[in-house]
Amino acid sequence: QVQLVESGGGSVQAGGSLKLSCIISGFTYSSGCLAWFRQTPGKAREGVARINVRGGSTLYADSVKGRFTISRDFAQNTVYLQMSGLKPEDTATYYCALRETGGYCSFETRYFGSWGQGTQVTVSS
Repeated sequence: QVQLVESGGGSVQAGGSLKLSCIISGFTYSSGCLAWFRQTPGKAREGVARINVRGGSTLYADSVKGRFTISRDFAQNTVYLQMSGLKPEDTATYYCALRETGGYCSFETRYFGSWGQGTQVTVSS
């Protein structure tokens, strides 16, 4: 059974940085992708960044390009999201998610079968 556990959220001022971590267990790392999503109350969950299990190619939402970096360390069973230049509009609950199937990995939530519990990020102006 796959489990994902996020950590690293917190409160920062605009312009600051945070690094989120997602520890993964029960996954074989044979295919698929890992991603970070975020959600605010009353809004749909949106994809922020994803990284392929094989090859490590990445995809970012336009709103975070140049500010956020997703990376992986499978020896540590961990995926990271380095966030810099944070803005108040980045305030959200951030979720780590796993898609185990192959094929092109977009941000469509229906293809992600495993999710973490979320970690809150609050950016004040």
